[in-house]
Amino acid sequence: MQLADSIRKARQVKNKLSHPSCAAVIVAAGSSARMGGTDKILAELGGLPVLSRTLRAFDDHDMVDTIIVGRYLGEDALAAVGSTGCLMFLVLGFANGIAQGFGVMISHAFGAKDFKLLKHNVALSLVLTVIISIVLSVPTVLASRQLLLWLNTPENILSLADSYISVIFAGIICTMAYNVASGILRGIGDSRTPLYFLIFSSALNIALDIFLIVAVKLGTAGAAYATVISQGVAAALCFVVMFKKYDILRTSRDDYYWDLRGIGRMLSIGIPMALNYSITAIGTMILQSAINVFGSGVVAAFTAASKVSNIATQTMPTMGTAMATYCGQNLGAGKYERIYHGMKNAFFLSFIAAGLAAVICCLAGPYMIGWFIKNPSAETVASAMRYLYIASIFMLPLAWIFIYRNALQGLNRGIVPMLSGVLELVSRYVVILFAAKPYGYTGVCFADPFAWLTTGILLIVTYILWKRKMKRNIIHV
Repeated sequence: MQLADSIRKARQVKNKLSHPSCAAVIVAAGSSARMGGTDKILAELGGLPVLSRTLRAFDDHDMVDTIIVGRYLGEDALAAVGSTGCLMFLVLGFANGIAQGFGVMISHAFGAKDFKLLKHNVALSLVLTVIISIVLSVPTVLASRQLLLWLNTPENILSLADSYISVIFAGIICTMAYNVASGILRGIGDSRTPLYFLIFSSALNIALDIFLIVAVKLGTAGAAYATVISQGVAAALCFVVMFKKYDILRTSRDDYYWDLRGIGRMLSIGIPMALNYSITAIGTMILQSAINVFGSGVVAAFTAASKVSNIATQTMPTMGTAMATYCGQNLGAGKYERIYHGMKNAFFLSFIAAGLAAVICCLAGPYMIGWFIKNPSAETVASAMRYLYIASIFMLPLAWIFIYRNALQGLNRGIVPMLSGVLELVSRYVVILFAAKPYGYTGVCFADPFAWLTTGILLIVTYILWKRKMKRNIIHV
């Protein structure tokens, strides 16, 4: 009966939606009262939320670290930091996946206008953040060096890599706290506050990187300390705004109670998202292990190329975050037609995002590599560009992964996104297994693109099937 009522409501709002002619997916969703009723999945390109999409690159503090480390500490230090990327993705991805799950629950309660449940979900999010951070930090700090050895990390960069990653793992609570706080704010439609503190945090990270690396001479550990401190400051500022600006987020003692059912609901969304990140990370670990065999020079080139690719594709994860929030809120409100419309626009925008990313990689790539490596050799540039040229061909399915994986999570369809991570892992392993030996580094460069292709197709087909199922339900109502 509840589904039927929701479907009827969805029909009633269908004709009320307005669609601006110039639009973009943004990290915001909801009633849009401040925007005069404009559908927030679509907004004028000149607006600040669109800017947040562009500036999403600054959220990757590891990006800033690699630039400054490569410029001031040299190629070996860059290779060291780069070699830890997959481990960071594995552990921090798990933590942040859970954090995103908390944000989805917040958006559901906000969309349903259940503010009592909203406050309780905020309280549970805070408690679980502390517990999960401790559980993740202790074993990873103790095992960091051994994990690097398992990845075939070159001996000449092993100590540098361990100095960096152990500090990052010790500061997991700062990283997770920021993602939880920003997810809560986005869940109620406030994308601006996380953006402002994101920019501030990124600027602080740069300043601390330079101070701790150049002035204090802490080496790669200094870059890690800069990241942890800046994220901790951003988290603290987000929480201050949460509790002072928004009454609906201000918790009291009554909101903090042991709720196994509520915890189960939050983890049922968060853990599949977390496992999805982790499974994908295992695939990148396999890839990193294969890259490490070619020596620190190729590791540095691949690190630089990966960062260039990350910069070029920053519209994609932001669109994904937008769709998770957007779908979660509209699912909670029973507005299915808005979901269909938003996903249609996101699909078309994926072509723009993919094309833009490919152009940046191919045309600007040779110059951007110099951001990460001071005076790179011709061989280093050639190795980096080999990956970027291959990756550029497959940017569209990568965009689909971000959009449809997050959308399905927001729609409480977390199993397939998690399984898609398994498919990514298997796809990378198959390419490395059969292409690494006969084709060397070039063969390994195809591991990522092949994983994107297989996974992107799976996710977009899954969404289409869900949409058809929901429309059949409407017909039968």
